[in-house]
Amino acid sequence: MLDLRAVREILDAHGRDPEPSVAPMEIGGRRFDFATRRYLMGVINLSPDSWYTESVCTTEEAAIARGLALHAAGADFVDIGAESTLADARKVSSAEQTARLLPVVRRLSAEGVLVSVESYLPEVLEAAAEAGARVFNLTGLREDREVFRLARRFEAAVVLCYVQGETVRDVVDFTFADDMMAEMERHFRARTAQAAAQGVTRCILDPGLGFYYANLQDGRLRINHQMRTFLNTFRLARLGYPTLNILPHAPEIFGPELRRAAEPFFAVLALLGGTHILRTHELTAVARVRQVMEAYRSG
Repeated sequence: MLDLRAVREILDAHGRDPEPSVAPMEIGGRRFDFATRRYLMGVINLSPDSWYTESVCTTEEAAIARGLALHAAGADFVDIGAESTLADARKVSSAEQTARLLPVVRRLSAEGVLVSVESYLPEVLEAAAEAGARVFNLTGLREDREVFRLARRFEAAVVLCYVQGETVRDVVDFTFADDMMAEMERHFRARTAQAAAQGVTRCILDPGLGFYYANLQDGRLRINHQMRTFLNTFRLARLGYPTLNILPHAPEIFGPELRRAAEPFFAVLALLGGTHILRTHELTAVARVRQVMEAYRSG
């Protein structure tokens, strides 16, 4: 049962460790103060394979309209992807991804929207940056060096996703460590050091909860991993970088009739655990959750 006793166990084991504050970061000409504020990332899926239908946009006009609506509703970032991360989704070539992305990225950036582009292909990220994107949501490890070079060139932030495979489309089974957050800390320490060596300090750490591993199809196992990760995310703060978490859907628990309630629920856990940026399909509801959490004052 997740209750105060479970939270106390986490804090007893790890809460006394040094937790340095995360320094402010400028992205796309905007200042983000992660010590005092939590931020929201809305989602546009340009792939029809993506199953969260509310965020799927099959035309340029629909994608632009959704991006502007998300921005107006309070999205600090709008993340756009042209290929689904689902294991059985069709792989989309870099040329097709670019053709889908560029008109949307160009228009939203011109309208003042801070655009993030999700891809593991450097050529897609480069084209998106030339069109105005200032966040690379990097869903792979294979091209780190090239993506860091691009991030330095465009002064872009890079979301480093924890992924057990060369790219999100190459994952098979998830290997659990005795302490997954310690494993993630090692993973991110090495990658941020590589980024810093190339002059890139705008890094955001994503534990990778939205990716589809073959042995995480069991709902109870997957949800437990997700909840533990949310509540332990504060431990990554010792690396000095902000964190981002994808809010999951848990369809086996919430079912089709209540599936849109999942992300607001998990937002509570993510915020309790210290997540700095929430990536959500349900932006309006999650914004209300954040508002309630911010209203709490101790003493």
